[in-house]
Amino acid sequence: MKYIFFISLVVIVACNSEKEKPARPNIIYILADDLGYGELGAYGQEKIKTPNIDALAKNGMLFTQHYSGAPVCAPARCMLLTGKHSGHAYIRGNDEWAERGEVWNYPKAVSDPNLEGQRPLPDSVFTMGNMFQQIGYKTALIGKWGLGAPLTESIPTKKGFDFFYGYNCQRQAHQLYPPHLWKNEEKVLLSNSLMAPGTKLEVNADSLNPESYLLYTQKDYAPALMQQEALRFIEENKEHPFFLYYASPLPHLPLQVPTEYVEKYVKVFGDEAPYLGDKGYFPTRYPHATYAGMITYLDDQVGELVIKLKELGLYENTLIIFTSDNGPSYTGGVDAEYFGSANPFSNSYGRTKGFTYEGGIRVPMIAQWPGKIKAGSKSDHISAFWDVLPTFAMLTGGTVLEDIDGISFLPTLLDGNQVQHDYLYWEFPEYGGQQAVRLGDWKGIRKEIKQGNMKLELYNLTTDPAEQHDRAAENPEVVARIESIMQEEHRPASMNRFRMKELGDIIEE
Repeated sequence: MKYIFFISLVVIVACNSEKEKPARPNIIYILADDLGYGELGAYGQEKIKTPNIDALAKNGMLFTQHYSGAPVCAPARCMLLTGKHSGHAYIRGNDEWAERGEVWNYPKAVSDPNLEGQRPLPDSVFTMGNMFQQIGYKTALIGKWGLGAPLTESIPTKKGFDFFYGYNCQRQAHQLYPPHLWKNEEKVLLSNSLMAPGTKLEVNADSLNPESYLLYTQKDYAPALMQQEALRFIEENKEHPFFLYYASPLPHLPLQVPTEYVEKYVKVFGDEAPYLGDKGYFPTRYPHATYAGMITYLDDQVGELVIKLKELGLYENTLIIFTSDNGPSYTGGVDAEYFGSANPFSNSYGRTKGFTYEGGIRVPMIAQWPGKIKAGSKSDHISAFWDVLPTFAMLTGGTVLEDIDGISFLPTLLDGNQVQHDYLYWEFPEYGGQQAVRLGDWKGIRKEIKQGNMKLELYNLTTDPAEQHDRAAENPEVVARIESIMQEEHRPASMNRFRMKELGDIIEE
């Protein structure tokens, strides 16, 4: 399913007089990292407090059926920025570009930028940032990139962003008190000592004493530094239309947040068993309190952005979208069952991050634009990451010349006549190899494709949102239609790593 957009400027913002030129809106797109569908108050969360994000929903529109492009980081970001689904996208899984050497050796990668970063996008790939630059927007990416190493051409400042601050490499983001971040093309050293993910408690340390965990809290907290840069970017570009892609590393592991946020939830949850690091990342004295604190920290940052917009008189002319790159994690001390992180979908392993079940790919999305998007509204429109690029193009007058898979959901935001997808398609070559199709109320899934399993599971998401009852045997016509979509929408990937011979791909020697 392919669409080509040649989009002219749509006047959205009202003028004070007929002689004034219409002002194009500022856009802030906030992408949380591993935040589950059920981890916001607006989506039913009861243990974790998110008043500022909930206020976006109260003042805007909450989407109930929005999907990530993939169940893990890098491919989801690729599909967001390029408007292509995973059957057509260049990056279809996490690719650490391991042929360079010891890319998973954290200390070596800290000292050698040749070992940082993920597989780069080709020069020919057109991104959302490029589109905004072409129409005169100031653009920034703050947070996590994950689509190309520092010494390649596939870095934010060469892929459509005037300003970049944050992690180039998603492996480096496995430490929230990192030794360095990147500012544009400069490596910025921080006041943190090098501590590789996986570092355990000191021998004979008392695991019940919070002081035993102090070494995991250092001076420069990466999310705090990113927030400073985000606020500065807004301030410096208050006279220009801007696009801020805020790819926060929160609440992705490791479990790290300033102490006051942990203490806030210890008072609520009470004592709990420590996480000792046996499932990766870092030990934490209060894992539930820390995880909740990370989400509330992110929520506070959203509140600060709104305050800044109001202070500068930009609030009424700024579209804010808040979402997440995929479902909640299952390791490193995260307890999805405790929080109901993927509710109303399954919270168990195999059904959240890394998998194309609803808990892995259905994500929260909230859009707020005062006076334009109806306050307190809710939409069941079925949409996905590859729809964001054409939506922003239609809104701003940008031009998308590439053959893309997205459909603008701007009419949904502005109460217009919305074109619907016939279906949504995913493929994911990792975690055993997977395919999925959303077809109306139906969801078809193949898993363990690389083990030769081509059997389709079929679920009715209206009656069975947790995908517990396979209805494939009872609905052969639906199964046949979904199988034909899977064949039609799959295009062999450019790289062997993302190919699946079981789908007919040729694996080159």
